[in-house]
Amino acid sequence: MTRLQGSNQNRTVLVIGTLIAVVLIALALFAVRSRPATQGNATNFNLAGQPVLGQENAPVTLVVFEDFKCPNCRRFEEEFLPEIRSKYIDTGKAKLVSMNFPFLAESARLPVDDSKLAAQAVECAFVQGGSEAYDRMKQILFRAQGSESEVWATKNRLKDLAGSVEGLDQAKFATCLDNDETVAAVDADEKQAQDADVGGTPSIYVNGKLVDSYDATSVSAAIDAALK
Repeated sequence: MTRLQGSNQNRTVLVIGTLIAVVLIALALFAVRSRPATQGNATNFNLAGQPVLGQENAPVTLVVFEDFKCPNCRRFEEEFLPEIRSKYIDTGKAKLVSMNFPFLAESARLPVDDSKLAAQAVECAFVQGGSEAYDRMKQILFRAQGSESEVWATKNRLKDLAGSVEGLDQAKFATCLDNDETVAAVDADEKQAQDADVGGTPSIYVNGKLVDSYDATSVSAAIDAALK
């Protein structure tokens, strides 16, 4: 009797162990499938319909994730990007694709998620005026950047700032922002960032490979390596 019970117990343990293994394998497969496709150490982002700075057929692609409340993003845009733009983007060697990763307001538990509102604003500019309007609005937002610990990118403030973007229909922009018409586009960018385990902003990928720093020297070295 004891042996029979022991045998049944062993079978039960074996069945339970097998079921647990199956569940773990299934979860692992789901996690892999839910992430962006990778080739080696490179991540393949879905860049369809994203704002692009530079020539579409440039051999090197920079994907830059930013939050408009991020001081380091402002530093990248104002201190390092001009050199990168002059050497690589304006010469047709590389193009830059902008992606939103608005997380700072939520991380700081601010009463208004103005990280996301700012991202929606540049997307509203993009809807109207394409990549050029997106880039102009982006530069204006970074110049107007307030503290990352305070709400500054309110809808009213963003509408005021949009008035400096030449060519924008301000009424259409206001409607777009008030109705949260671009929230889906921002959410899609954020999901790509999360799926790729983007750890912060700015995060810069050169041909799908994460650059270890956002300074011009590091980004230039990554572009040069990709061009070889």
